[in-house]
Amino acid sequence: MRKLVMAAWTTTAALTLVGCDMVASDPDAAAQSGDQAQTAELPEFPDRPYWGDTHLHTDVSVDAFGFGVRLGPEDALKFARGEQVTATTGMPAQLDRPLDFLVIADHSDAMGATRRLFDAPRMLVRDPVLRRWYDLMHEGPEGSQRAIAELITAAANDEIPEALRDPERQAGATRALWDNHLALLERYNQPGTFTAFAGFEWTAMPDGNNLHRVVMFRDNDDRTEQVVPFPGIDTEAEQLWDYMEAYERATGGKVLAIPHNSNLSNGQMFELTGPDGGPMTAAYARRRAAREPVVEATQIKGDSETHPFLSPNDELAGFGIAGWELGNLPLTHTTTPDMLPGSYVRSALKRGLTLEQQTGANPYAFGLIGATDSHTALATGDEDNFFGKHTGNEPKATRAMRPQNLGTRVGRFGWNYLAGGYAAAWARGNTRTEIFDAFMRREVYATTGPRMTVRLFAGFDFAEQDWEGDWVRAGYTRGVPMGGQLTDSGKAPSFLISALKDPDGANLDRVQVVKGWVGADGVAQEQVYDVVWSDMAKRQRNGGKVPAVGDTVDRANASYTNTIGAAELRAAWTDPDYRAGQNAFYYVRVLEIPTPRWVLFDAKRFGLEIPEDVIEQGVAQERAYSSPVWLRPAARPGDAPAIMEGA
Repeated sequence: MRKLVMAAWTTTAALTLVGCDMVASDPDAAAQSGDQAQTAELPEFPDRPYWGDTHLHTDVSVDAFGFGVRLGPEDALKFARGEQVTATTGMPAQLDRPLDFLVIADHSDAMGATRRLFDAPRMLVRDPVLRRWYDLMHEGPEGSQRAIAELITAAANDEIPEALRDPERQAGATRALWDNHLALLERYNQPGTFTAFAGFEWTAMPDGNNLHRVVMFRDNDDRTEQVVPFPGIDTEAEQLWDYMEAYERATGGKVLAIPHNSNLSNGQMFELTGPDGGPMTAAYARRRAAREPVVEATQIKGDSETHPFLSPNDELAGFGIAGWELGNLPLTHTTTPDMLPGSYVRSALKRGLTLEQQTGANPYAFGLIGATDSHTALATGDEDNFFGKHTGNEPKATRAMRPQNLGTRVGRFGWNYLAGGYAAAWARGNTRTEIFDAFMRREVYATTGPRMTVRLFAGFDFAEQDWEGDWVRAGYTRGVPMGGQLTDSGKAPSFLISALKDPDGANLDRVQVVKGWVGADGVAQEQVYDVVWSDMAKRQRNGGKVPAVGDTVDRANASYTNTIGAAELRAAWTDPDYRAGQNAFYYVRVLEIPTPRWVLFDAKRFGLEIPEDVIEQGVAQERAYSSPVWLRPAARPGDAPAIMEGA
């Protein structure tokens, strides 16, 4: 039996339910339930990307409250809508630009448990370990963080006190919290303006290795109230899928799951074998693809696109891996090179092609999104507005250099945290239905925080002259968008690729296409193509490589200038290495010019002296990753009818 980090924690029967975030007042505009308020006629095709965060924690999460957050779901919704709130540490917090949608994904296990422990009479907390954590939490923020670090390590080692392992006692607390949460979401959901999704995080972590999923519902509360969040205790991913399928059968609703932080799974997130260690079956592969249509490619705890060890010919690989490549989340097990292919998205996409050849089905045919995974109730992925992973590293002079590992507190430091990421969904309107359906068809993309506009179409006859007409209509009528699939026609696939800078952000350096395929020898391969880049007349290829764009970052002042790069890049590109019968994927990577990370903003704000190597790590090329397009070989007699469930 796998060890699992999160148990269904509770303390004693005497502890009162207080974790519920009650609604104090109505939003500014009363919202109708679901999508009914969206009355405008929808456009024929998705007309813009809608920006959101699918992975945010509030004081309902056992670890977030323990780390010190005192903001609940209503604060989170207000902040995401663009309103000013007061952060736990007392600072005003507000987004420069509101989000379009939000999933509050509090942990399904132990909902509100640390808050109940904190609020309990000390005399009723008899277990010595719980009493230690109780006392630490009451010491203040420093003690609270130590308590939760100890709790996470104990959970990774399967040493959670028995008093916190009673799922029956937790069930009533979860029901009450969930019901109140759903009512809150209905009041803040404003079709056409802001979408509030129901969701939770399923948190399984065998031996400390991250196998977490965010669960996201499409539906209104008339359906979601028929269930409660599914616990991670003693459950496997297949049981989570059972729960999802039972929900859909019983309610007629829809639900999906989003794996995240594969970079901290020590190779277990994207395995080549089935869950029993034997060969993966086609049925398992199809089921996984259907239940998990997208993955988080980037977030606060590191970027999961690829690793330099896996992509040695990609000079821009390895974004955001510093500190996170050392081991699993609590650093109870070190990462070794053989684990890396099962931990990173690009390798998983290649593994999917290999497994498809073996089984006829692709378990890793997923789209890519970004998210924050913030435990502050503040969904911000902006470098100049970074409020930390948890309240222990909200803005303060010490956070950049302070040890931050959740378990051992060695090996990782504050500056290793990324500012987070966002998900962009190409949809026809800002509603639960439209945005969820964009996720299901994988017409979504990830960014590391900036809001650049990225569009990708694939077909067989796209050319430069398509830009002169209605190229979006051409893309949908003569090809497929990101997330789609083509059947090999014997002709090289061609692509329409468009990238616009974030209107409030940095210029673009380049647009690349990442291709993966299985060669005639059965070995999965990859190639990164520079398709279009700024100032192409001067930046001519040298030895097959495009020269670096330059660097305008003023490290001391945490600033840069848009005197290099381009506001828009687009190209019609045809695969120069196409081979008939190839099973391949293609996704787009868009890079900005170098810009300051939050570490440099902190150094300026607090007048810090930061080591030179950390200052250099404080400059980065933010990026976007589109969902792939897959090129399928033409069907032959006897082939399985489908390789990508839900495509």
